[in-house]
Amino acid sequence: MTNEQETALRNFEALVRQLMRAYDNVRKEKAALAEQLAASEQRLSETKGELEQLRKEYHNLKTARIMEVSGDDVKETRTRIAKLIREVDKCIALLDV
Repeated sequence: MTNEQETALRNFEALVRQLMRAYDNVRKEKAALAEQLAASEQRLSETKGELEQLRKEYHNLKTARIMEVSGDDVKETRTRIAKLIREVDKCIALLDV
């Protein structure tokens, strides 16, 4: 082998080693990002569950507020009760099917 060929071979080997290190770094970064994504998806799922629970609690509190009617809220209360009755009627109709 000539001197030029040996130099070219060493340069090629150095470049291959650099490429292999870069590949390992990218592979590690990908794994870390996959873990972050999984953790973020888990937090999102938990947050959605909490949001749904809070919405249910809010709805229940709003329904309970109907029982505490003041003079100004009579019309709104009647409308709300009528809506609840319609929902119950729909449920009964579905059960009859």
